[in-house]
Amino acid sequence: MEFFRKIDVSTDQQGIINTGQFKNLDRLSSQLFLLETLNEHQAAIGSLWGEFTLTRQEIKGGLRFSLLECPNALTWTITTGYEPAPDSVMVHLTINRTEKDQEFLEEIKDFLDDHGKHLKQAFDSKSNAAATNVDY
Repeated sequence: MEFFRKIDVSTDQQGIINTGQFKNLDRLSSQLFLLETLNEHQAAIGSLWGEFTLTRQEIKGGLRFSLLECPNALTWTITTGYEPAPDSVMVHLTINRTEKDQEFLEEIKDFLDDHGKHLKQAFDSKSNAAATNVDY
């Protein structure tokens, strides 16, 4: 399953990379908390779903994060500069399931809403506009 959030802020790839460091995890989400930075690409984190190893990978346009032990293979990217919204920040989250129970889907949507709000604040402290919800 795929989920998207468009965040109406302007930044570039390097801005996303700089903001998306493990030490700034609290600026990205109130639903993830850093337990320990393992190296520049992995950290032990806690979340509403439990404790995981979170990986951070620089990609074209921004960053990719993955929860390694997640049975749903939950992964999300934060990018800018490309369609469908080249002048905004896009958050794209996937899980390896075609169906999940409604409670879990609501948790994912809450995570994305929270993530969008925090990214909006991180990149545009003057505005409190919400992210646009688009789910596929």
